[in-house]
Amino acid sequence: MTPDPTDVGVPAPRSGEVEPPARVIRLMIVDDHAVVRAGLHRLLELTVDITVVAEAVDGADALRLMDEHRPQVVLMDLSMPGIDGIEATRRIVAGWPTTRVVALTSFSDRERVLAMLDAGAAGYVLKDSSPDELVRAVRAAADGGVPLAPIAAAALMSTRAERTAADSLTAREREVLGLLAQGLQNRAIAERLGISEATVKAHLTHIYQALDVPDRTSAALLAHELGLSTTYHSPPASR
Repeated sequence: MTPDPTDVGVPAPRSGEVEPPARVIRLMIVDDHAVVRAGLHRLLELTVDITVVAEAVDGADALRLMDEHRPQVVLMDLSMPGIDGIEATRRIVAGWPTTRVVALTSFSDRERVLAMLDAGAAGYVLKDSSPDELVRAVRAAADGGVPLAPIAAAALMSTRAERTAADSLTAREREVLGLLAQGLQNRAIAERLGISEATVKAHLTHIYQALDVPDRTSAALLAHELGLSTTYHSPPASR
């Protein structure tokens, strides 16, 4: 029988053997907790198409290892000492644009997750995700997809919309909102800013409309959630 030339150099798997995967995803894990890194490493190494090529203890360590290991996907914790996950993601995306970063986070980190996505992360996976969800997120990132944990996606998009609405406020409105969130009443806000109480009320009317909230309590809660409660800083006392 004439051999098939397409079979040259590619032996067929023997009976009972497992065919090797068509591709193996090179993954780096970045987390400042050794227990977390070890657990993720053991879990992901059980998957035939994922290999952990490096572990990093923080953002600076991850950047140092990039050229040596050239991971296709980086699983990145957000909160780390020194260079955190957000800044490390920004630098990786700029310096190694073919590498995909997936944020490893908790549901309570909504604002920081949005900052990660703005920095260029491909998506995110929750720390309490099941092993299957974690593997799917890594594969989706490697394939050019956008891995987003379904349980938190709606809340994140809502937060992004709220932040966008807050960004539409004028500098003066943000000052008024910041003082309101600090617990000041209209008269005190007016005195602090050197404007009339009627002007404060006018600003608040527009703030409620822009943020789509019904009252000052809701506005104050949203300001705290979006980090706007310290927008106004008292001027230094004159000497």
